[in-house]
Amino acid sequence: CQRVWRRYHLIRKVTEQLHEEWEVLVNQLDINLTNQWISSKMLRPFLFFITQPSSWYKGQQTKTVKSISRCFKIILNSINSMDQSKNFCSFAVGFPEERSIWLYQAKKLISLCSCILARCDHCCCKDVNMVEISTLTMRLAISLTDCKTWKNLTSENTRAADASVETLIEFIGTRQSGTYRCVRRYIKCFGPHVTPGKIDSAIAPDDQLLVTASAVTLALRPFNSTRADMGVDLTGAAKEYFTLILTIPYICKRLPPLLLPALKHISVLQPSLSILLISKDKIFEEISKLEQSEVSNVDNSTIPYCGWALGNLITLATEHDDLSNSGCFIQGLDCCLYVDAINCISQNLLKCFEESKGMLHCIDDRATNNTSITEEADTNDSCRTKTLFMDLLKPIYQQWHLRKLLILAKEDVPCDRETNHDLDQRQVKRRSLKLTDIICFYYYMLRIFSSLNPSIGPLPILNMLSFTPGFLVDLWGTLEISIFGQTGQKSQEPEHVKQLAGSSSGEQISSTRQRRNTKDTPKKWANVLHKITGKSNDADDTNLSDSLTSENSNDDALILWDIETMRQGSEGIGKDVMHMLHLFCAIYGHLLLVLDDIEFYEKQIPFTLEQQRKIASALNTFVYNSFLQNSGSGNKPLIDVTVRCLNLLYERDSRHRFCPSSLWLSPARTGRIPIAAAARAHEAAFASLVGTTSGIPTRSSVLTTVPHVYPFEERVQMFREFIELDKASRRANGEVSGPGPGSIEIVIRRGHIVEDGYRQLNCLRSKLKSCIHVSFVSECGLPEAGLDYGGLSKEFLTDLSKAAFSPEYGLFTQTSTSDSSIIPSSSAKLLDNGIDMIEFLGRVVGKALYEGILLDYCFSQVFVQKLLGRYSFLDELSTLDSELYRSLMQLKHYDGDVEELCLDFTLTEELGGKRIVHELRPGGKNISVTNENKLHYVHAMADYKLNRQVCY
Repeated sequence: CQRVWRRYHLIRKVTEQLHEEWEVLVNQLDINLTNQWISSKMLRPFLFFITQPSSWYKGQQTKTVKSISRCFKIILNSINSMDQSKNFCSFAVGFPEERSIWLYQAKKLISLCSCILARCDHCCCKDVNMVEISTLTMRLAISLTDCKTWKNLTSENTRAADASVETLIEFIGTRQSGTYRCVRRYIKCFGPHVTPGKIDSAIAPDDQLLVTASAVTLALRPFNSTRADMGVDLTGAAKEYFTLILTIPYICKRLPPLLLPALKHISVLQPSLSILLISKDKIFEEISKLEQSEVSNVDNSTIPYCGWALGNLITLATEHDDLSNSGCFIQGLDCCLYVDAINCISQNLLKCFEESKGMLHCIDDRATNNTSITEEADTNDSCRTKTLFMDLLKPIYQQWHLRKLLILAKEDVPCDRETNHDLDQRQVKRRSLKLTDIICFYYYMLRIFSSLNPSIGPLPILNMLSFTPGFLVDLWGTLEISIFGQTGQKSQEPEHVKQLAGSSSGEQISSTRQRRNTKDTPKKWANVLHKITGKSNDADDTNLSDSLTSENSNDDALILWDIETMRQGSEGIGKDVMHMLHLFCAIYGHLLLVLDDIEFYEKQIPFTLEQQRKIASALNTFVYNSFLQNSGSGNKPLIDVTVRCLNLLYERDSRHRFCPSSLWLSPARTGRIPIAAAARAHEAAFASLVGTTSGIPTRSSVLTTVPHVYPFEERVQMFREFIELDKASRRANGEVSGPGPGSIEIVIRRGHIVEDGYRQLNCLRSKLKSCIHVSFVSECGLPEAGLDYGGLSKEFLTDLSKAAFSPEYGLFTQTSTSDSSIIPSSSAKLLDNGIDMIEFLGRVVGKALYEGILLDYCFSQVFVQKLLGRYSFLDELSTLDSELYRSLMQLKHYDGDVEELCLDFTLTEELGGKRIVHELRPGGKNISVTNENKLHYVHAMADYKLNRQVCY
């Protein structure tokens, strides 16, 4: 330690002494400022003491800045001299030794200029001397790297000057120079919206623009040099530029708009994209190290640095207008290279999200009741950062972006691309943009939007993709070939399959397979559950013989819809197919929400019914086998979107059949476990999941996710098996399950059956499963004679539900005069205990199902969908509000200018004598309905009425 200290003390003493002698030397009045004197007498000692840490200590900084100013002014005056003996840059075209000295000193000066630039902060710097020295520094750096500013050049030595400058510029692109790291530090001093009003009054805006423009020019020198035009290796400069400049958060918002064309130029952007694909592992490793070193920066808390590179590249590669939603790619851009580079970064960004284990959401979820002010401020900063990042991705969900890529993919124009920058191993590969590249592009973007924007998720992208003509059809065409092959894509369905699909036989195939050997009890329960959901089984027997000709044909149909390539679930398909399947299900699931029945069944837009059956069979086989083999736990996003799309297709088929029953049953045609075993496995699996957040459950989760693979009668038997298991469990625990001592005694007044039932039973919760002993009191106040052996309990539940579900009571209302199905009334929340009463009635329904009692009413399909946690379709609005449905259909197919109707994204509702305005989307009061967004309006209005307003 003493040796180190003595060495430091000696160097500091020598530095101060040398500095003093240097000042005396340069302040002499009779100095002959020759290039030899500048190089040997002035620069040599200057470059030594100015690079020592002691020169930049607080007490020495002012003196150091003055010395730098004096030195740089002398060099700049020398460069402007016409006298070759006095021009410092004449050494650059001199003898080899002089060139070597000039290059060494010029490199040192460039590094020094970069360090001074990094110390300049125009946003908060109040040191006028530091601002002036920064301006002087950038002038020197630009002059040294541009021989056109040298006054002493002649036509004979121009080539030599160019060679020296090119060598110096090549040094700028290396890590050793530190140029890009210093430029990064300088640019990051600016906020996203730098205006002259935010600059200190002591700093002129022109000075700021000059320094910033010079810094950008210096960073872009390697890309615009003569050697770069000749195809010289730009690996080092491109790596440094990508790692240190393109990862600056919202760099395009920090820099003046005047400088952006330079960054957007193809000579800069193309090498940056190319080097990423060649050295992606090294570049991402360097970005990760950089992120760790700057972890204190607030921008890092939400968006990884590779994410900022993604947003910056998309912004730099495009020119777009947010108001008109129009735009284009920059001239000369290799779009295939652009797509590949964006896919590469997106893949790494998603990997960062997965490794962080919800890092993006933890900041938003940190706020609790005792959240500190600091944590709330961090959350606001996080939201603001996300917003700035999402703004960079705007071109992605503008339709012009997708259309131009699709046009290029159809043209199939190959481009030459280097796969190695090594001059000795340089290879050129011909590559053209394919539809699969575009699919992967938007697959990654869909995942990124879902992670970064949990409030609306990927809605902007889905809206754009869903309503881009032809894209979904092309996507399915590519996916169809991967699933069914070329022959499967062109094959036609057998005639009996089409007839089978058009039948309305309910669950006819399952009934035949069971050979009508089910007992009366399952049939009774099937009628109960059908009654609740408003369905009927009466047509099963009459239509059965028309749909099926023989058991052999049933087996053939079951095999037909079991898609072989999907039998291994997510483990049996490749990565590209996964991406296509994920994107297709996300888009089509979104589109299904706004497709009305006329478009789906009559116009058959966007797919024919034959194609719809292929889609349903592929998804059905995939989802079932993914759960069966428990392979979905590692591909949860894919499983989620496929399950959602499959359920939407099944629900539409349940309303208006377009698929044969064999299609939905086909995946489980073999190896289906017995009913009792399936019920027990289901109970055991979900009992083990209580209190855990583990992944997708095992095989038994098929019953809750895709129950339609089991015939309806089997599901009813499973339901009865669940009840028997529960009763056996309660008996084992000593609970009373039948009439006798210990049963629940209640007294019900005939005129107040709902109120008395609610008061005495609502607090029982799970004890409601026990036997209920009912004693009725007549309207005269006298107890009614009779013993309750089950009949009075049944009468009580029947009468209670009849009274409570009656529209006159106020809790429920009929959906229409022609439909007897009921739905909760929107005014129920205004009644005393209205919501609690509806919850209590749900327990009454559960009690009736538990005891096998048939209740004489049926719920609206919209309400049943909500109970099941499913989404209701646009056409289901006709049963809820026929007038609104007709209006929306007229608007959807309106050929005129919708904006003339003066609609906005709001809905006015009268509730309790008050008019309440609901915004259908954030800021809906200020969003007019136009021809471009009328489908969004129709969807938003139907979504509110069917899925949001029904919720309580």
